[in-house]
Amino acid sequence: MTTSVSIERVSIPLHEPLVITGHSFSHLNTVWVTLERDGVIGRGEGTGSYYLGETQDSIVAAIDSITPALESGLSREELQQLLPPGGARNAVDCALWDMECKAAGQTIWERLGLSPRELTTVATIGVGDAQAMAAHASQWSTYPHLKIKLSAESPVEKMRAIRDARPDATLVVDANQAWSFAELQEYLPALMDLDIAMIEQPLARGGDAELEGFESPIPLGADESCLSLAEYEEAAAKYDVINIKLDKCGGLTEALAMVEAAQKANKRLMVGNMTGSSLSMAPSFVVGQHCEFVDIDGPLLLQYDIDHGLRYTPEGRVSPPTPELWG
Repeated sequence: MTTSVSIERVSIPLHEPLVITGHSFSHLNTVWVTLERDGVIGRGEGTGSYYLGETQDSIVAAIDSITPALESGLSREELQQLLPPGGARNAVDCALWDMECKAAGQTIWERLGLSPRELTTVATIGVGDAQAMAAHASQWSTYPHLKIKLSAESPVEKMRAIRDARPDATLVVDANQAWSFAELQEYLPALMDLDIAMIEQPLARGGDAELEGFESPIPLGADESCLSLAEYEEAAAKYDVINIKLDKCGGLTEALAMVEAAQKANKRLMVGNMTGSSLSMAPSFVVGQHCEFVDIDGPLLLQYDIDHGLRYTPEGRVSPPTPELWG
């Protein structure tokens, strides 16, 4: 039962650069893994986390290190012990899920015992000046949910401009570690007045101890502060919402374990992405079935997507992936 392993570096330009605190994305630089066993093919995508120093080269090197085990029939369960959380394990884990589904002649929904529902994703607005961000928000006028990237530069002014442009929208703020605790407290009253639904990662990873015991009037979400299941308990003591990203936690297997832990504690959930094609969003769509906040707009940022990609309506609704894509 030999498995063939193919690893491909993929670079897809974005329509326009996506600017966030401390970083700008002009391309999706990702890795596709294709596994074939007994004529059955499974695929997965791993992009990794830029703030952890993950690159295409590091992801490929990590996958290369376990290729002999994959060729010998490595299982998903064994994979969790061989690779740490991150983009490499994500790509392989999702490829193994895809191959398992196709080998069994089942969809991912049948294997998990789920009835999929259509999801509504946010559209992401990158950091810019207030006028440009408001104009960008207006361009997504049919999307009911927007995720706004903010820095420490005039965040309230920018949110006022966006709220004026989109009085109808549900707005989520993502500060990407840009604020101090004092700044968060300063901004909260104005952001409450602007009816912000959630603030994601306001403080720095490792610099958010002051949030434990703090009762924020707006729900706070953990992104960089909760990479994987190992960090869940500590993050849950500080944050109201946990953002699960497959590239952080290392694939759908661990993501579903995080969902289970959060549901037992009645913790609110979000699914996010590190940009990606529909091959990455497809397993994220599975996680999104359990989430209040859904951010799977990665393909919308790209100049082109993978074949058989997810279908997005002009209102941001997303249909389940077809088996031709994944699962």
